[in-house]
Order: sequence, then C-alpha cells, then structure tokens
Amino acid sequence: MREEVRSYLVNLQDRITSAIEDAEGEGGARFREDAWQRPADSSLQGDGITRILEGGRVFERAGCGFSHVSGPQLPPSATQHRPELAGAPFEAMGVSLVFHPRNPYVPTVHMNVRMIAAGQPGQEPVCWFGGGMDLTPYYGFDEDAAHFHRACQGALAPFGEELYPRFKQWCDEYFYLKHRDEQRGVGGVFFDDFAELGFERSFAMLQSVGDAFLPAYLPIVQRRMDMPYGARERDWQLYRRGRYVEFNLVWDRGTHFGLQSGGRTESILLSMPPLAAWSYRREAEPGSREAELTARYLQRRDWL
Repeated sequence: MREEVRSYLVNLQDRITSAIEDAEGEGGARFREDAWQRPADSSLQGDGITRILEGGRVFERAGCGFSHVSGPQLPPSATQHRPELAGAPFEAMGVSLVFHPRNPYVPTVHMNVRMIAAGQPGQEPVCWFGGGMDLTPYYGFDEDAAHFHRACQGALAPFGEELYPRFKQWCDEYFYLKHRDEQRGVGGVFFDDFAELGFERSFAMLQSVGDAFLPAYLPIVQRRMDMPYGARERDWQLYRRGRYVEFNLVWDRGTHFGLQSGGRTESILLSMPPLAAWSYRREAEPGSREAELTARYLQRRDWL
C-alpha cells in the first residue's frame, strides 16, 4: 500500500497549494517548489517536495511539505508510546503545512497527515497513522471556531461518533504550552499511533481528515482577509506568533522527530513565521479584544 499512500499525499499537497495560490488571486504570490533527495551516503534516505510561499497578498508565509523517508533507527520522539520499537528501522511519509496570514484577523493554521511503518529485524512491520489540524487565531470569532470544529467533526463522523470528542481532547492536550499554562489556539483534532480500524479504514480516515482541510480553513480566510487593521493589531499578531514559535521548538513532536532523525532542516522549519516578537511580562488591556483572546478563546471548550 506504500504507493497508494504516497500518491494520495502528493495529490493532497498539489490540491492545497493550488487553492492557496487561488486565494492569493491575480498578481499574488506563488509557491516556490524545492524538490529534494537525500544523499546516497546519508543515514536517512528518501525524497520530498517543499513548497514555500512568501510575501503574499493574503499569506505572509505559507509552507506545505511532502516527505517520504526511511532510516535505520526510529528517533525517541516516535517511540514514546511504542517502546518495543526503540531502535527499529522505519519508513515515514506525510504532508505537513503551516500558513501564516498577513491580516491579523485571519488565524494561523496547521495541518499534518502522516504514516509511519517500523519493525525490528525479522519481525512483521507495524504501521500507524497520525495527524490532524488546529487553528490559532490572534483575534477570536465564535463563528470561525465553530466552523472549523464542525468540519473536523464531519470528517471523522463516518468512522465513529466517538472519534471527534476523543481527538478534540487529544488536540487540546497536545497543543498546550506547558511552560506558559496556555493553549496554543482554539484547537481542532489530533491523533497519533492510530491503527485501530485496520489499515484500510485507518487510511480512509486519514484521507477524510486531509480532504477536510480546505473546507475547514478557506471560508475563514475569505471572511477575514479584507478586514481593516492597523499598527495595534499587527503588533499583537507578532507578539502572539512568538508563542507559536515557542510551541514548535520546545514541544512539537513532529519538529523533534525531524531533527532527531537527521531530516532536512529547511523543510522541518517551514512552520516558522517570517516575523515574530516577544515582550517582557506583557499584559493586554482589560476588556480589550486582545484580552478576550486569552479569556475566551485560549480555553478548552466545546465549540459545536
């Protein structure tokens, strides 16, 4: 099934990057494509396609990467829940994206879908899936959060009504900055080490999540991209982007997996925003839209 999974992922990357270029419109930015292959003498073998859009009318930076690699030893970040596979040879492929919009009223978004197979020598390989999507607003809107979560719920419903609340909770717990005691955003869904439906149904579920991304996110972009904003909103956006950087570098298992396995650094760090800022002990003005973000939107809650 390797080629079937790879074909789906490559096609998914094509569909998403084409839709983002359409959102940029005539005269907008276009993706730069960087196809790569690991050197023959590298311990990590494989290839991929990194696409980056920078300086756009709608997106200040948008990265969407496909990779398919194999290596002699699973990195520690991939064996937290599978200690029996520690040190086993592995194969991994996936699509990962992070889009940082220019307008502070448009939320940043992350999506990832992946398959990993691993097995000790002489044993049948074990295969599992992971991924999900989550939304990180700088200024919150109830209708945006509800729309995003409805799309996530709809993608998972055919595979079991219990999956959305389970994966939603998993997302809330995963995308959490422990050192700040703060949620990264309004969440979405997240799953990992997933194979309980069998290969065919688990892969079908992965495809449903990947296919739901554009309907979940683009209507929000179209609703907010032309809202007027000024220096205050831009300053807040850059400050909150700092939290995004902190999570990705300190806590994100995908970043750790890539770096620990000897992956391609430029592709691994495509999630970084072009600009971010930090302020010492900054506090939003009570009653402001900025204060509302923390009080209402960076809280674990039911958005449906």
